[in-house]
Amino acid sequence: MSTDDLKLTVGRGGRGAAILKALQSLPPYPGQTSGSVEQASAQYPDFASRGAGVQIAGATALSSPRSDVSVTSAASFRISRGAAISQLIQQKSAIVAPGASIAEMKERTRIESGMARGCSELLHAHFIENLTTQPGAKPLKSAFQEFGDTSSLTESLQNLSTIDSQDEVVVRQGSTGAKLSAMCNWIRLHCEENKSVFEYEVKFEPQIEILNLRFRLFDTLRDKIGSVKSFDGTTLWLPFRLPTEVALYHAANPSTGKTVTLKILYKKKTDMDKCIQLYNVLFNRIMKVLKLARVGKNYYAPGESVLVPQHKLEIWPGYVTAVNYQEGGIMLCADVSHRILRTETCYDILADLHQMHRSNFKNMAVRALVGCIVLTRYNNKSYRIDDIIFNQNPRSTFTNYKGEEISYVDYYFNTYGIKIKDLHQPLLLHRRKKKDVEKKGSKGFICLIPELSYMTGLTDDMRSDFRVMKDIAQHTRLTPTVRQASLRAFVKNVNSNREACQVLADWGLRLEDNAVALDGRVLPPETIFFGCREVPGSEIADWGRDACREKVITPLQIAVIIFPTQRDDRYAAVKRLACVELALPTQCINSRTISQDSKLRSVTQKIALQINCKLGGELWALKIPMTGLMVCGVDVYHDPTRRGESVVGFVASINQTLTKWYSHVSFQHPADEIVHGLKMSLLESLRHYHKLYHVLPRSIIMYRDGVSEGQLKLVEDHELPQLATIFHHFASYEPKLYLIVVQKRVNTRIFAAMRSRELGNPPPGSIIDHTITRRCWYDFLLVSQHVRQGTVSPTHYVVVHDGGKLKVDNMQRLTYKLTHLYYNWPGTIRVPAPCQYAHKLAFLVGESVKKHPDNKLCDRLFFL
Repeated sequence: MSTDDLKLTVGRGGRGAAILKALQSLPPYPGQTSGSVEQASAQYPDFASRGAGVQIAGATALSSPRSDVSVTSAASFRISRGAAISQLIQQKSAIVAPGASIAEMKERTRIESGMARGCSELLHAHFIENLTTQPGAKPLKSAFQEFGDTSSLTESLQNLSTIDSQDEVVVRQGSTGAKLSAMCNWIRLHCEENKSVFEYEVKFEPQIEILNLRFRLFDTLRDKIGSVKSFDGTTLWLPFRLPTEVALYHAANPSTGKTVTLKILYKKKTDMDKCIQLYNVLFNRIMKVLKLARVGKNYYAPGESVLVPQHKLEIWPGYVTAVNYQEGGIMLCADVSHRILRTETCYDILADLHQMHRSNFKNMAVRALVGCIVLTRYNNKSYRIDDIIFNQNPRSTFTNYKGEEISYVDYYFNTYGIKIKDLHQPLLLHRRKKKDVEKKGSKGFICLIPELSYMTGLTDDMRSDFRVMKDIAQHTRLTPTVRQASLRAFVKNVNSNREACQVLADWGLRLEDNAVALDGRVLPPETIFFGCREVPGSEIADWGRDACREKVITPLQIAVIIFPTQRDDRYAAVKRLACVELALPTQCINSRTISQDSKLRSVTQKIALQINCKLGGELWALKIPMTGLMVCGVDVYHDPTRRGESVVGFVASINQTLTKWYSHVSFQHPADEIVHGLKMSLLESLRHYHKLYHVLPRSIIMYRDGVSEGQLKLVEDHELPQLATIFHHFASYEPKLYLIVVQKRVNTRIFAAMRSRELGNPPPGSIIDHTITRRCWYDFLLVSQHVRQGTVSPTHYVVVHDGGKLKVDNMQRLTYKLTHLYYNWPGTIRVPAPCQYAHKLAFLVGESVKKHPDNKLCDRLFFL
């Protein structure tokens, strides 16, 4: 192969070494000289080192000496990373020798799987279409067909070019810290080799809108399709392929008696490691086999409920499960969950309110119930109360799925055998989510009966009552040893239940008996810097005593407001006046808080520290090695009634030690989690930073709170571009940008192996960054806080964008440092300080202020 005939232009990123290795792995044909590829790589060293964006252009001739295949016309293609070529050679490879057998061709095209990561941006189909073979060689298309590929080459290359980059296994591990032997609550899920899942689309003619009716019609095909299937109303998954591409079946509509045609269309064949949705459906089925009742998204055992009669509470134990494809393979995450129910119904609350507030009953009822979650025990479903319909009662009628008018009294008696007692009580309104209405084809709301709707969760008064929380904690706050024992009991129940095992075996699956054991790391304690002295870090990450004794970095003075009783409306009025009109930091104190002499000293010390922060003071600091750094935090507050706008809280550090913060708020549509005003918030913080120091930060690290697993890609595609577009507002400014999603609501638990063979909570600074982390994301789990009771919950950090390629150790260490800098608590907290500050800001504005605070408060922690 002549180097004059080979033109390589190497762009940024990627792994061209895979291409080189692939070409080197092909054995030479008779008469071929060796060293051609090596010569090319020597002349173009970037081919193997930098690799990506390899562009082969022009009338290139891959002819002498390897002249089996040549390009007869101008052909060009571009590859984002080396894996495109490696997979092409692995799966489709186009080298065909005269007289070669199929076995020889397969051997020549074999390549080690996983040798290069990446995906193809584009492989033009005409590149292969224009390839010709030497006289006597088999045509390429025929060769592909003998390999078993009956699809067109164009389609094959198009499929290859659309490989998602998120299929890559992202492994980013640090090395700093002491070794930690740990257990977790993830269990491996084994799949049989050569197993696949076949996906079909099911259409109903005429169209059936009601989801339950679709299930009933599809169940009539059990004799024809079998019982091993998974159907969600539109998509059908089978462990085998039906004999025809399109199958037609007929069933009678039980409501009308008319014949309905079910058309089942073949869509695709999917590997077992891509069927995460199916696995979660299977475990939902297993939960029902184990006689657990679904409430919300989790499953509970009502028969094992525990009563707390002194507080009118009932606790249901249960499990939360989720299957995911982690770095260590397909695994099941299982954790103990508890559902707290109140034995009082909505009717009881309405009756009490009517007796106490007859003149203002409707307003008080709306305040007490709207936004609450209730459980209807006749079907074990939970609903959110969105409104109260006072002009309707159980005698009112509605249209059922058969199109008949029926009263609520008759409906509940005919369906559940329940006789409603009070026929004059109002109805509770639950609005369905838009996606549920579109999917199920039903009405956009549901009316509930107050006397059949049980309250769930705890009220604010219950949470503030120490006795209530103590009694509940006896049943819900489990130690690591007890929690792991519950996990083992769950796994044993699944594996010893013949029907549950059969659900998995039908799809070629098997659940391991034990949870995954792994090694983690513990970061060293951080030194705390006060005004005049350094305090060495402790193993429990607590410096409360020193915070009250040592001098703070920057002191100030302030007056406070003491309320005789706790009233939300009065508190909101004070905060709205002070923050919006007067630009005045305030400290509101309930007289009950300072009424106990035994606690007065500690309470006043903490209030004094909080006051200092609100006036711009700094309490303590840490050593931050990075210079020119701005750290940001973002969180969103949603109005529980869904009537008010959502509030986005944004804070950004404005000094080297990350102890002073700039704050900004923006408003957006109710219940909208994706932030649309992020661009303006960051722009204002950069302008403020430049005003102070006349320079701009060289690195920006943003911690984004409140994003679920399914919204990660949306954040990457929507919020990240917002940030990237603001830098052109400043001349020649291109900072290193990092975006990290912070997830607190995770079911993963980490248990430290103790010398006594028991399990305990891992110490603050414990990190897990392999095996049970996400397969396709750069992420890690961090335990930052010290927990004395129960089981600690790690925080999950997902690095959505790593613009500066910061070392993994530095990223993890900085994140841990930031958990030390929340001035409302002299110890580490569960999330980085900017996230907690953003949460407090969004909550105050959304709950009380309702407007933009005065800009004079932007550089103070007035929201603490």
